[in-house]
Amino acid sequence: MSAAPPARALLDALDEPALIVAAGRIEAANRAALAMLGPGIVGRDHRIGLRHPQLLATIAAGKRADVAIVGVGGPERPWLVAVRPLGQRGGCLIRFIDRAEALAAERMRVDFVANASHELRTPLATISGYAETLAEPEIPDQLRRNFATTIAGEAARMLRIIEDLMSLSRIEASRFVAPGDRCNLVSLARQAEAQVGPLAERRNCPVETDLPAEPVTVAADCGQMLQVIDNLLSNAIRYGGSGVRLTVATERGRPFVRVSDSGPGIAPLHLPRLTERFYRIDDARSRGSGGTGLGLAIVKHIVERHRGTLDIRSRPGEGTSVTVALPAADLS
Repeated sequence: MSAAPPARALLDALDEPALIVAAGRIEAANRAALAMLGPGIVGRDHRIGLRHPQLLATIAAGKRADVAIVGVGGPERPWLVAVRPLGQRGGCLIRFIDRAEALAAERMRVDFVANASHELRTPLATISGYAETLAEPEIPDQLRRNFATTIAGEAARMLRIIEDLMSLSRIEASRFVAPGDRCNLVSLARQAEAQVGPLAERRNCPVETDLPAEPVTVAADCGQMLQVIDNLLSNAIRYGGSGVRLTVATERGRPFVRVSDSGPGIAPLHLPRLTERFYRIDDARSRGSGGTGLGLAIVKHIVERHRGTLDIRSRPGEGTSVTVALPAADLS
């Protein structure tokens, strides 16, 4: 028996790898299946073409089934394989549904819940322990004040984490909605500089600006773009040494914001992971500085919504430079 031309045409209409097995042979395969399993599989014994014990057992059973397998088309590649009998015609249709993206999303969700729980558990444990101690009747006034100050600081840290998580949620909810406002990056930069002024003063880290006299206009959500500049400046002040530079300009028709610092720099192995939620190079240093571990994750999601690019460059001992480039606003 051989698959009729209409059957082959239907297989080719499917994006995922698909094939028809009948009488112990692979009777037809679409382009995606040929690319994954090899161009010579059609007409061969299906046990040679597929070579996966669990999948072969499912085919031999001759029943409708979905089976999760790993190892076809790559040593660690995960699939959900849908096996569907073809009724009186005989044989079965086999579709390979790629699970890599779904599994990666699930792993990210699990990791995020675990990380968020860990981040909130630490200040909660501190607050709980200090509160229990404060309940003791014979606590010196100075120690009581110290404990109360620590509790207030940990509560404020929890509030910052929750606010950043809520901010991320709002950004993700609007990720498919194109920003419709027109914003002047120069004005936003000046506003962000004023907002981080108290932090810069406490850290003795002055912010120098290189801003053009004329407006630099972009199509953007102005509140989110202000958040981007504020987060970049706050990060640079907390971790960037004794000086920070804020630049707004246009290069090759694309407006950009750049925040550079004179800090210790970042080792190359950390750079690809800096925008992950709760990723920290140094946990103790980050928490001590008041960071939540979510600032660059927020920046990344906002930049993606605006169809911009985020470029982080750093070398140990040479400081760090973060550039956000955005599409120019259509002023017509």
